[in-house]
Amino acid sequence: MTTHVQRPAAVTARIDTPDNAPAPAAYTATVYMNTARHSFDGYQPHHPLAEATRPDGSPLCLVFHASDRTRGHETAAEAAFEVGNRQGPDDNGQSWPADVRSISVGDVIKVTGPDHWIIHLSVDSTGFSTVPEPTNLTGLVGTRATSRR
Repeated sequence: MTTHVQRPAAVTARIDTPDNAPAPAAYTATVYMNTARHSFDGYQPHHPLAEATRPDGSPLCLVFHASDRTRGHETAAEAAFEVGNRQGPDDNGQSWPADVRSISVGDVIKVTGPDHWIIHLSVDSTGFSTVPEPTNLTGLVGTRATSRR
């Protein structure tokens, strides 16, 4: 003799996966190339700057995840400087475009932190200096526009 056993109703549960996990805290860096003649003495507010771009002409935005290595705006700027001098990629695997010159003294790096603070740092011969937000932006540096230095 067999008896009929009814199974309990199915239960649905939400399981977090990497697809819906929160993104790690990150710093983003945008580089503005100084296009003034003789700008290697350092950035001055009246110097024209052009935003570095990817080969397709879109803005180049470097990403560095907050970690023991990158734990502040200045260390994010240092990481951007390394990428901009072709010393490796950012934390998303993005390398510095071949058609954009290396980052050098007189350029400005805009860093946005996971805390949403934005700081602009000029590249100095030794380190960085905080500068006001640049107002003399002249265009893009990359495939669609080039720097005259």
